[in-house]
Amino acid sequence: MRRFLVVIEKAGRNYSAYSPDLPGCVATGATRAEVERNMHEAILFHIDGLVDDDLPIPKSTSSAQFVAVP
Repeated sequence: MRRFLVVIEKAGRNYSAYSPDLPGCVATGATRAEVERNMHEAILFHIDGLVDDDLPIPKSTSSAQFVAVP
């Protein structure tokens, strides 16, 4: 099983998401839950395309951390 970091952002009246380790793999949704589902599908589709084109599936190297500031 592979795991990829997904960044979700509030974008006006909807949400957008992308994965830093999968350039070009993006999704949108009206709600956070919808964008999460759509991003999951986008990642599967993206990986299928890489496999079909005989391209390597990138390793997940991104990470995230919250930073507290006063």
